[in-house]
Amino acid sequence: MTRSRHAEDGAPDVARVGVVGGGLMGTGIAQVAAQAGLATTVRELTEALCDRARAGIARSLDRAVEKAKLTAESRDAALARLQFTTRLEDLAASDIVVEAVVEDVDAKNALWRELHPLSPEHTIFASNTSSLTIATMAAASGRADRLIGLHFFNPVPLMKLVEVVRTITTSDETFRRGMAFVRLIGKEPIAARDSSGFIVNRLLIPYMLDAIRALENGVGSIVDIDAGMQLGAGHPMGPFTLLDFVGLDTVERVAEVMFDEYREQRFAPPPLLRRLVRAGHLGRKSGRGFYDHSTNPPVPSALVV
Repeated sequence: MTRSRHAEDGAPDVARVGVVGGGLMGTGIAQVAAQAGLATTVRELTEALCDRARAGIARSLDRAVEKAKLTAESRDAALARLQFTTRLEDLAASDIVVEAVVEDVDAKNALWRELHPLSPEHTIFASNTSSLTIATMAAASGRADRLIGLHFFNPVPLMKLVEVVRTITTSDETFRRGMAFVRLIGKEPIAARDSSGFIVNRLLIPYMLDAIRALENGVGSIVDIDAGMQLGAGHPMGPFTLLDFVGLDTVERVAEVMFDEYREQRFAPPPLLRRLVRAGHLGRKSGRGFYDHSTNPPVPSALVV
């Protein structure tokens, strides 16, 4: 079976992209692919979720136009390259399918098993997982040599980095095509081993958890720890601001996956993190986490202090 666009000069051979999942990460991935000139199909479970995904991308592109980072013509062209569907079969023509569904290995493996018989031989499968090992999915996918990790970062349209993760079964050709695809959509790829958390989260998650433990132990206040890491270490935001931005439930879930993998205490979610998540204080998306975001500027949450 011939590939869709395998140029003799070594140019990237991806022309059609499928994205499964129309949430924050999925819509971001679809947006940058469409902006790069690729025909992109987003699959969601219902028409209502498709409409929400389409509206989210349109808002993001409109903001880029307002900030003079994108022309109106480029916005319209990107939107024209996007399709939304509830049918997995509509991804069959894709050269690469990126999943951005719930961070649950059983859900992801069920997707790969369903998608494998629908997809051409050349199609690459890619997972946007932030913590799960790729080998577990590769074994279940039916195409272990053509499945890789492509870990994008939030917000996808602004963040340049993508971790490209290969397993022991990933072919050299698949890895090359994955790296080329990342560059084609304007991102910077780095190669990462297939270990839980890859490069960034393996370093970042313990840092954020240590900040919570420092707060629990009275080392400093939320404001002072944040200021210390900003002004003393040159970080763009402190760890508690970052925790609220990422989402406390997300951090807890990723930490649990990594703790299950490594059994090292530095990956274990601290009690304070668990209490906030159980209380529904998830950070910016819920309006309250370590900070109360109902005020401008946000102030430390009364539940914490």
